[in-house]
Amino acid sequence: MNRRMNRHLQAVLVVAGMAAAGSAAAHTGHGTHGLFEGLAHPVGTDHLLAMMAVGLWSALAFQGPRRALGPLTFLAAMTGGAWLAWAGLALPYTEHGIALSVLAFGALLACARRLPAAPGLCVVAAAAALHGLAHGAELPAGASAAAYAAGFLATTGLLHGAGLGLGVSLRAASPRLWQGLGGALGAAGLLLLLRA
Repeated sequence: MNRRMNRHLQAVLVVAGMAAAGSAAAHTGHGTHGLFEGLAHPVGTDHLLAMMAVGLWSALAFQGPRRALGPLTFLAAMTGGAWLAWAGLALPYTEHGIALSVLAFGALLACARRLPAAPGLCVVAAAAALHGLAHGAELPAGASAAAYAAGFLATTGLLHGAGLGLGVSLRAASPRLWQGLGGALGAAGLLLLLRA
């Protein structure tokens, strides 16, 4: 097996490993006070998979500096969703929607070469709003909420960047690799949905 194929196989295994690592119910029972808890929370399975997927997809869907559109869209929509939740908006089955978003990101990766970028950005924004609703609902009042949100956004941005870097390095890979990544992510979304 050549070095390039090894790298591609490792990428699929990384996604599959992350998929097997945790549970979808990552939005209750954890601390939300302060910067360090905000920095740590996005490493939960559902968030980690979604952030990496946005970076991967954006690397394939766009060229040059426009590759930042996926992550920036996610950060903006997630922040908007958090504000709405903090203001009192609550939707039923948000956890299920977040699990479905991971599944949707799997489909997005598998179809990235054939799907126009605009519908993909709509999927990114909708998923991000759900993540924001879930996280905004758990925010306390006061300065600790601002510190938590800052940490949360920082780690989210770093995970987007990691996905983007991996996506750029795999950009020339065969469509089968991207379909494999999408399939692994979709399977993770189904698993998260069953656990939600």
